[in-house]
Amino acid sequence: MGKQEYISEIERAVQILDRISQDRGVPKNIRRAATEAIDALRDESQSYGVRASKAISILNDIINDINMPFPTRSQILLTVGILERIRD
Repeated sequence: MGKQEYISEIERAVQILDRISQDRGVPKNIRRAATEAIDALRDESQSYGVRASKAISILNDIINDINMPFPTRSQILLTVGILERIRD
């Protein structure tokens, strides 16, 4: 993958996470984690791989939350899959 592809994948992940962070049907702690992951992905002081790793770590911390709606869990798993392809 090249730089442009990484940028495209990060933007795709940000779009998914943004929808989650604004969904009032999603518990507050999960929306907060989605916002933190977005912030990590937009941190231009870090490489693409580090940004993706930080976001994955944040999302992995909440993936097993019993209060998470099933569709949200699916979206988070999709996002993690997208981010796992980004490497330094």
